[in-house]
Amino acid sequence: MIEILLNLQLLAPFFLFFIFPVFFFFFLTSSCPTKRSITIPKPYPLIGHYLDLKGIGNRRIQWLSDIVKISPATTFTLHRPLGRRQVITGNPATVAHILKTRFSNYQKGYTFIHTLSDFLGTGIFNADGNTWKFQRQVASHEFNTKSLRKFVEHVVDVELSDRLVPVLASAAAQDKTLDFQDILQRFAFDNICKIAFGYDPEYLTPSAERSKFAVAYEEATEISSKRFREPLPLVWKIKRVLNIGSEKKLRIAVKEVHEFAKNIVREKKKELKEKESLESVDMLSRFLSSGHSDEEFVKDIVISFILAGKDTTSAALTWFFWLLSKNPRVEKEVLKEIMEKSESPVYDEVKEMVYIHASLCESMRLYPPVPMDTKEAADDDVLPDGTVVKKGTLVTYHVYAMGRMESIWGEDWAEFKPERWLEKLQTGKWNFVGRDSFTYPVFQAGPRICLGKEMAFMQMQRLVAGILRRFTVVPVLTPGAEPHLISFLSSLMEGGFPVKIVDREASSSN
Repeated sequence: MIEILLNLQLLAPFFLFFIFPVFFFFFLTSSCPTKRSITIPKPYPLIGHYLDLKGIGNRRIQWLSDIVKISPATTFTLHRPLGRRQVITGNPATVAHILKTRFSNYQKGYTFIHTLSDFLGTGIFNADGNTWKFQRQVASHEFNTKSLRKFVEHVVDVELSDRLVPVLASAAAQDKTLDFQDILQRFAFDNICKIAFGYDPEYLTPSAERSKFAVAYEEATEISSKRFREPLPLVWKIKRVLNIGSEKKLRIAVKEVHEFAKNIVREKKKELKEKESLESVDMLSRFLSSGHSDEEFVKDIVISFILAGKDTTSAALTWFFWLLSKNPRVEKEVLKEIMEKSESPVYDEVKEMVYIHASLCESMRLYPPVPMDTKEAADDDVLPDGTVVKKGTLVTYHVYAMGRMESIWGEDWAEFKPERWLEKLQTGKWNFVGRDSFTYPVFQAGPRICLGKEMAFMQMQRLVAGILRRFTVVPVLTPGAEPHLISFLSSLMEGGFPVKIVDREASSSN
């Protein structure tokens, strides 16, 4: 501790003569009005595009999307304070370059890994090189088993019938307004905890208090992601050293999450040791039973899977139900497909819900669960459009912007049109037609493409069918108002998604 304080003391002159004047300039000029015209901004010396970013507040995703779309070769270089650069692109050729062709040169990198290491450790979504390869291999094997698929189906069906439907039915009977985004997040959290740990946090149960684990997990996710927004990373690093403010809250939350996870790992080891055969089929049991018993390794990889499974599916479904409410024609087609299937569809029936599948893809095109993803250049490089990338430069592909480009999706890109993912067969049935993952990198692409993609679609399709068979979801928003997308580690609808739940049978009988 003494050594740390001495180092801070040595940095004091640096703060007085350099950083302080820069911050003074930031705050002195931060109140300057900014125009919302869509033009490529010019950077200032020392502070780069800081004023532009500060001026647009939490509209960063949309602002950067607008800039990327009008930039030459849909690639823009963002200048951060003190000379740091970040290349942001919506060019499919560049996406293929960084995610496949030069995959070894564009990794998570030091900045990303270091920023999230307190929370995610060396889990699969926060690892590079051999550490990542090993975890990917282990996880890939488990994801390809039929028993895991059946387990996931069972978990989703139980959570849907025993918890979600009663909550929605109660809201419908009482004419109660729900934050549907919060409901979907709770549903997803219960789901992924049962799939990952074999543990039920009972987060969707109305009578139960929010578990300490759930609260801590959400807080750790939000504060960790906010580290990326600091103009100077040194700010959050000093707060961490001094254990103050948000970093103190993060330390408490991370400790709660990690201790909880470790206890579950220990209990699961004990349970498996006492049993002769594997009865539990959650991912933790699978990892432990396959010989991967290191507590830190298993804890980190399962925490990462919770992050991937909780926020992405709930974000995708939140925006799906919003878009569906605005497009009665699409809702009618979705309902038609649902009513053609059994009330509790089996796996093969879910796979045949191609119109719902297309509607989900279309929804994620416009509102991707992860709006932007960033890699770091290990060495100097030149992108396909000629942009020079220096070692250590962050290169971001803007998924949100790519979903809204006329050059990729045509003049009707702004329409919510599931049919762009479908073709009509001679039999009259729809056939799903996928898109190149480099033009639609919602699930990443190349070696890091999402392992849980099929599982995610299966969960979402079952959920959509289960809800819409019984209820109509009606947004409670000011007429003409459009919700805003914001993002931490995944996208959110700012302020939540207030809705009324209407019983479909009751509404049709009136």
